[in-house]
Amino acid sequence: MFADIPVDVGVVYEGERIRKPSMHVELGGPKVKLKFELMRVKPSEEVEDGKVTVIGPEVQDLREGSSIPFGMYFEASGKELEEEMEGVMERRIHDFCNYIEGFMHLNQRYDIWLRLDKKSVKKGLTFELIGKVIQRLYKSEMPIIEKIQTTFITDPAEVEKMHREAIKIYEARDARTRGMKNSDVDVFYGCTLCQSFAPSHVCVITPERYANCGAISWFDGRAAAKVDPKGPIFEIKKGKCLDEFKGEYEGANEVVKEKSLGDVTRVQLFTTFDYPHTSCGCFEATTFYVPEVDGMGIVHRDFKGSTPAGLTFGAIADSTAGGRQVDGFHGLSFEYMRNPSFLRVDGGWNRIIWLPTELKEQMKDYIPKELWDKIPTENDVRNINELKSFLESHDHPIVERIKAVEAAAPALAPEAAPTVAAPTLAPTEGAVPAVGGLSIIFKDAKIYAKKVIVRRLSSKEREKK
Repeated sequence: MFADIPVDVGVVYEGERIRKPSMHVELGGPKVKLKFELMRVKPSEEVEDGKVTVIGPEVQDLREGSSIPFGMYFEASGKELEEEMEGVMERRIHDFCNYIEGFMHLNQRYDIWLRLDKKSVKKGLTFELIGKVIQRLYKSEMPIIEKIQTTFITDPAEVEKMHREAIKIYEARDARTRGMKNSDVDVFYGCTLCQSFAPSHVCVITPERYANCGAISWFDGRAAAKVDPKGPIFEIKKGKCLDEFKGEYEGANEVVKEKSLGDVTRVQLFTTFDYPHTSCGCFEATTFYVPEVDGMGIVHRDFKGSTPAGLTFGAIADSTAGGRQVDGFHGLSFEYMRNPSFLRVDGGWNRIIWLPTELKEQMKDYIPKELWDKIPTENDVRNINELKSFLESHDHPIVERIKAVEAAAPALAPEAAPTVAAPTLAPTEGAVPAVGGLSIIFKDAKIYAKKVIVRRLSSKEREKK
């Protein structure tokens, strides 16, 4: 695309994954605490068009195979630019980075994960050249940007300093929609930015439900549709409200069906069962269903340990991402967790039975006070038995559900349990046909099943049977 750039640039590289053996350096990512990307609208006199600044070592000076703190800061000006457009323009960093051969970009805001490929670095790719490419793409796709300058930060002290400022800006943006309801507006917004990684995923963005990535509010959606009406963020006519409590709207269903090419036909915004909102891979946290207590835990991307179910964030994310609707597994943004409509169909916070300590502290002002001591963390429980004991001893609201599950246990006694055929010897992943009201899913099964998940069929699945 650009003759003066030593690597290719184009949409063909969207979705490119750079594995660890082939990476030159990892910028941010799960091993690094401090990372961010930020876009600000500035007065024209404060922006030097085309300027690229690198604070800290350039690409070739970074130790091969290392993971480092990293920040990207873009400043743009233009007569038609407004401050409320910042979040929208910032989200396009994801697109434009992924257009560059050998440059992988995942996630957003304070959770970015980037990798540079060794081959592209050997060809001469630098931060200065990356900055020039991104600036050209911005001005090409958003002509209202008249001037733009870029700063890449690889110096850890400078990343930490700017990271604090970025967090304050993200929080101020998020606070704008708090208190608004879906009934206050006539339109929602949709986003398909992540379809290069999750082809059937469509984010439905409403006043009560932020985008899964946590980067796009209803206001951001409105600004995006105004700036680029034919872009990946677009208007959704609400249409008829089919179920206000569950959050199901005729217009959203129609758009989701169209944009997912028929893979997803219905979406209910406030539940993780039956027709849950799909998940991409950029979500900030995800629920995971624990059938032994008929409740849900939540784990966020930065949690490195195992949940009481014995699964890591990565394993749970694999069951959640890709644009699928999977009962009990549901990608979330932190801002959605702060909303009163958070999983209200399923019981809201009363249904949450485990959180990592860091996430629990982050949600301290939004978890009902009467539940605070009743929801355990990794410091309280390590497995299902300890989880059940904690919930019962602390009189968690889920206890009544636990009793109901245990009361139904005789139906699953060994002498009455259904016989399920053993998995085939060929590598496989899938579900054994439902027997006796249960669905048994073999995960990562090869010669034998490493994990067997037993769950009750949802009402939707029973109807299909």
